[in-house]
Amino acid sequence: MTRTHTTVFVLIAIVALVLGLTVNKVLNNKSQGDPTVLLDAGIVLLPQSRSLPALSLLDQDGQAVAVDQLTGQWSLLFFGYTFCPDICPATLAQLRQLQGQLPAQTLAKLRIVLVTVDPGRDTPEQLKKYLDYFDAGFIGWTGEQATIQKLANSVSIPFIPADTSKENYTVDHSGNLVLIGPDGKQHGFIRAPINNDKLAAQLPGLFDRAN
Repeated sequence: MTRTHTTVFVLIAIVALVLGLTVNKVLNNKSQGDPTVLLDAGIVLLPQSRSLPALSLLDQDGQAVAVDQLTGQWSLLFFGYTFCPDICPATLAQLRQLQGQLPAQTLAKLRIVLVTVDPGRDTPEQLKKYLDYFDAGFIGWTGEQATIQKLANSVSIPFIPADTSKENYTVDHSGNLVLIGPDGKQHGFIRAPINNDKLAAQLPGLFDRAN
């Protein structure tokens, strides 16, 4: 093989490699689904997944949970509280309805977690009583105010701690949901107000494509 032939062969190999990497990137991007359709359903995927902080909270049974070990299923985290007069009960009722609209195989991959932004009143016992009302298998998390604030900030769902000296105080918080993958990392958000019909159409494919 002449030097010229060798040079041509190397160039062809380089072009083939670049083309292969480009096609692979395109296919990988498509595997996440059509961004326009996902956005229409309120699903916003992050360009790069985020690790959750190593924090410890309590669930509604008083058992310690490691936030960064939320693995094995897709999870929707909703930051709210049991004394919320409007957004929280409405959102949880919608999520219960959404569960009924999802195929069984998709539902088996999903957990829904209420992270309280009012830990002073939302003890494990209060969370359990409240979530049992929905009869939907929801999980509740509570803990120290500073720990919850750190978790909320890490997933870009900030809230304003309430003035607990006032009677029947309320807490300002977001209605967005945090989308956590089976790898325990944040993959995106679901924007409020949620649309059950559109989510029911998009979540099965998203969960399957990302596995």
